[in-house]
Amino acid sequence: MTVTAAPAPAAGRIVLDETVAARAPWSAVVRRGQVLTIVDLHGNQAVDCLLYNAGDTAERYSAPDTIAAQGGIFLTTGSVLRSNEGRALMTVVGDEVGRHDTVGGACSRESNTLRYGQHTKHQHACVENFLIEGARWGLGKRDLVSNINWYMNVPVDPDGSLGIVDGISAPGLRVAVRAEMDVLVLVSNCPQINNPCNGFDPTPVRMIVTEE
Repeated sequence: MTVTAAPAPAAGRIVLDETVAARAPWSAVVRRGQVLTIVDLHGNQAVDCLLYNAGDTAERYSAPDTIAAQGGIFLTTGSVLRSNEGRALMTVVGDEVGRHDTVGGACSRESNTLRYGQHTKHQHACVENFLIEGARWGLGKRDLVSNINWYMNVPVDPDGSLGIVDGISAPGLRVAVRAEMDVLVLVSNCPQINNPCNGFDPTPVRMIVTEE
């Protein structure tokens, strides 16, 4: 695999700049007004993401509220990521890819077994990453909801069925989201190797938090 040069960081003062290893979880609180930029370092890497009000985690990202408010299932520049109370958690302020998934969900050991066979039961998955990282913040399985899949390509066929196909990202492409309140961000740098969402080869991503 060709290693690409590190892209330029987002504008503003950098307050956090970390690389998330392939298959690994990550979390941070992004303060109101700060911008989180996710960099797909090698291309074609899905980044599963959950958002919570950092001051009250009972308020969290809601895919139905987000989809209903914007009238579409894909995220891109201008999309407002809304909570289960209808409030804005974060806004997509920059997107070099074009669209991101809201309906494909997170892989789990159970879904891997159902879709790909019993031999995949031992494989680490996004739900396990969320549980590991969420535990650091007092979150458990009941706190997991439908997630965002940054960079993941999930087209909807005319009959309503979903596909998981090769990504439309490329090395170094970025998506940037601005926090509209203090937001706890949980990430699973997706470990899936049984479908094309990661090109069958999970790779690292970079997380940059900036402020003016």
